[in-house]
Amino acid sequence: MFELLGGGVLGAVLGGAFRLAPEVLKYFDKRNERQHELAMFERQVDLEKTRGQIRLDEIGAQRDMAVDVGVLDAFKSALDQQTEMVKAAGGRVAALSASVRPIVTYWVLFLWSFLHLWLAWNAWRTNVDAVIVFKTMMTADFAALVSGTINYWFLDRTLKARGL
Repeated sequence: MFELLGGGVLGAVLGGAFRLAPEVLKYFDKRNERQHELAMFERQVDLEKTRGQIRLDEIGAQRDMAVDVGVLDAFKSALDQQTEMVKAAGGRVAALSASVRPIVTYWVLFLWSFLHLWLAWNAWRTNVDAVIVFKTMMTADFAALVSGTINYWFLDRTLKARGL
């Protein structure tokens, strides 16, 4: 048995194994390196997708803002033209034009108030619970109408007086 070890066969096998070991290690190292590169590439692709979506969102927001600015400019221009037209028409037309909004406001509020009083009266006559009637009358539309009117007649004019 020792003769077999001394004859060079063992040396050849060990030498071959030691020459093959670096190649096996290189193979596993390259495989891990390729997997790492693939993972990094996938992360980079995801990052670029995210950047692209963010850029598209920015472009959309800029477009929406430009549209809003255009609408506000058109609205301001229409109001300015209406003001100039009323001034050119004379005092009576200006007075009539100035009375339209208050008259419409009083008319709408009168109709809504009359409707609510009528509902409350009929509910009282039929012995319906006052809480149920109140909840029925106080709708989101009524709240929007009242708050819009108050904002127009009080808040808007206060802000205009302050130059805001």
